Amino acid sequence: MKPSEYALDDPIAAVATALAPAALGIVRTSGNNSIERASSAFSRPDALKTAPGNTLVHGWIVDSGGNRIDEVVAAVYRAPKSFTGEDSVEFIGHGGPAAVLAVFRTLLRAGFRQAERGEFTFRAFANGKTDLSRAEAIQEIVDARTDAARAKAAGRLAGNLSERIHEISASIVQVLAAIEVQIEYPEDEETTKGAFDAAALREAAEQLSALHATWAAEKLYQDGARLVLAGRTNAGKSSMFNTLLKEERAIVSEIHGTTRDWLEARADFSGIPVSIFDTAGLRKTDDRIEAEGVERSKGLAADADAVLYLVDAREGLNEEDRRFIRECLEAGGPPLVLVWNKCDHPDAKPAPDAEPGARAVVKTSAKKATGIDSLVQTVVSLLTGKLPGGEAGRRASLGTERQRRAVEHTLEYVNHALEAAQNGFPMDAVAQDLEDALLALGEITGEVSGADILDAVFSGFCVGK
Repeated sequence: MKPSEYALDDPIAAVATALAPAALGIVRTSGNNSIERASSAFSRPDALKTAPGNTLVHGWIVDSGGNRIDEVVAAVYRAPKSFTGEDSVEFIGHGGPAAVLAVFRTLLRAGFRQAERGEFTFRAFANGKTDLSRAEAIQEIVDARTDAARAKAAGRLAGNLSERIHEISASIVQVLAAIEVQIEYPEDEETTKGAFDAAALREAAEQLSALHATWAAEKLYQDGARLVLAGRTNAGKSSMFNTLLKEERAIVSEIHGTTRDWLEARADFSGIPVSIFDTAGLRKTDDRIEAEGVERSKGLAADADAVLYLVDAREGLNEEDRRFIRECLEAGGPPLVLVWNKCDHPDAKPAPDAEPGARAVVKTSAKKATGIDSLVQTVVSLLTGKLPGGEAGRRASLGTERQRRAVEHTLEYVNHALEAAQNGFPMDAVAQDLEDALLALGEITGEVSGADILDAVFSGFCVGK
């Protein structure tokens, strides 16, 4: 069933916690008469039915024969002061899967319908308890892979994006209102003189453009980046892989060609989720398996968001290293950092200040974890430096591709209105552009939302949200 087709009159129930052994498990309910229905499966029905909102009631879930299913605490919420805006009860019991499912099935037998994906949040939206951007932020928090991504989503859940959208919308409305007066009273020159406020509209366009630029950073913090460790055999790639992960994942050996295929693991680089790839060392070899690994290494490097090219400081750069760096640059490949590894060795050669094709040179010792913090910050700077205006200092930011498209369309309409006014088009044509801009902007918060938009947003939620 599509979210836009949900039956909002039905009382619903769903398991809200993972079905795995845990200290606690939660089954939530919502809907008309949900408190009364829930009381029929509760050992203290009168206490539940008369409980004020935002209170806890201790008791047991019982079946129709009075058999005790699980000891629970019932959290009672009364409309409209609940997440969904409806009467709601959340039963907090023991976290074993059998216990949680037994409570859930008992509630279904008491007259609740199993909730669909995202139906609780959909009801919150339908009842005016949240807007669409805040609803999306809930799922963003669930999906967040780092604390930085969580914090950004929490800001949207708190309403910073909604506030920014309303501010921009208000600016456009003021310009549109003045144009409407000019259209309505064309003969009143005193009233309509200078009605079109181009400066205010340009300011709105600048705000929209800045907001649109935040999506690149958000996508990075949500989806993460691919970081490939490349270099000749025995440059220290596997040791660096383990050091960056702070655990022993790759086999480290002095034998050339130990790593024949790539390994992947995830790390947190200042809040950016990074997938790190340890790859086969680059060298000519008659071993077909190792040769295949070398080719895969090159392919991974080409598709990466950044490459760490490790060089053994004892040997320095040779023509093979320079050829790889040069080919990466000529192919328009990802930014590359030259990592002068094993810099602590007595026989280490001095690191170059710069190398053609490399965005930075960083001295490290993977074994002793020397220079690792500097290396991580260099990678972070490269990843965020590619973004329009960088990633810091944003009061509000976009969290989904849907929001990005809506802002992009709004900006197109606003710029078209400015161009039309500048070229002497009738004011009613300018007004139409601004009306379209407001409709596009309203899609972000859900003030304007078709069934297809709602289906796309809420179908991505899990059951119980």
